[in-house]
Amino acid sequence: MAALSLLLTVLAPLALDGEAAVEHGSNGTTLGVLSAVSIVGGYVVLFLLWRYVFSAKARAKREKPPD
Repeated sequence: MAALSLLLTVLAPLALDGEAAVEHGSNGTTLGVLSAVSIVGGYVVLFLLWRYVFSAKARAKREKPPD
């Protein structure tokens, strides 16, 4: 249960695109890095989902079995 709580605490700023992060200072570097990591992570998830759905193995599973 504690591991799930820790995981959610770490992933919350990524899910909110940095809106949950608190910036101390004036340059906003932390928010910029967090936003970039979030965007890249989103593209990686989309790529993996695309590979899972459109791979040859997935297409073969969706084919109708012979009668």
